[in-house]
Amino acid sequence: MSGSTFLQTPRYTLGDWDNKATVRVRKNDYRLPDDLEQQLTSRDWFPPAFIPYIEHPLIGRAGRSIAQRLAANHLVYFLDYTTVLEHQVVNRAVEIIVHGDLAVTIPRQMKTAALQLYTDEGYHALFSNEVAEQIAALYDIRDRPFPRRIDRLLGVIEAASPADRSLAWFLLGFVSETIIAKELLAITRESLVSTVYRMLSNHLEDEARHSRYFSEVFQYLWAAMASTQRDLAARMLLEIIGLYFEPDVPWLMRSLASVGFDEQSSQRIIAGLRQPDAHARRIRSGAASTFAAMRKASFFDSEHNRRLFSQAGFIDD
Repeated sequence: MSGSTFLQTPRYTLGDWDNKATVRVRKNDYRLPDDLEQQLTSRDWFPPAFIPYIEHPLIGRAGRSIAQRLAANHLVYFLDYTTVLEHQVVNRAVEIIVHGDLAVTIPRQMKTAALQLYTDEGYHALFSNEVAEQIAALYDIRDRPFPRRIDRLLGVIEAASPADRSLAWFLLGFVSETIIAKELLAITRESLVSTVYRMLSNHLEDEARHSRYFSEVFQYLWAAMASTQRDLAARMLLEIIGLYFEPDVPWLMRSLASVGFDEQSSQRIIAGLRQPDAHARRIRSGAASTFAAMRKASFFDSEHNRRLFSQAGFIDD
């Protein structure tokens, strides 16, 4: 496709980005509300749907204050994870696009949009950290480990050969951005503390554009890949998508211990997350947008790819 054709098409762009990127255009104040205590009588720190263990009878009997503290722990963990993810994974994937590190020629408009997206993600990291610090100070949350998922995602890069690492970085970003948009869409439907709701809602508006962008870039790259690259990408995607939905069990155990649950009770509370088919169910639900982008790119037109993902339990045969 010629360069002039790309100049005539809106694909691979973020539109009038400078007028729409929510995190920069809206001058939001992400300070916790003055009536926080009153809000917490009827609102949540984090959606219960994203903390499935919160509905366990042992937590129910412990009372709402315990559930709220666990939700605050989970929110700080999620925001710390988001801050690191935006910097060390998503923006690294963006750099791969911007600097032409992939084995495919990148159109100019695709690079420009990537630079714009890079700026957005820096803001997302900034305000995620801002809210996390306030909640951590409020509850004196000191257990803020480097997210286990990030370690495992970076392990994908370390395991790849030097020649394949640029592709691996891009795929990490692609999966991240198509998953997080769906997560945030669900989050904003819940009744949350006003500051958290506002922050996540604003994040969603940008991530919806980012998800669309990464989906279009994936479609472009998949069409240009040689068969050997496609086979490698398919194996990487299977591993990466799986990693995004693995629970951080050591952290969960420490979070439960922080509110007084002993090891036996904590194991009972998180047992559902560790059931053999629970991981595949989370993937089927949480990666729906990722799979939709892969289908649009004709990824699943390959019988080999369909079988690979269906045998893992991620899609229907």
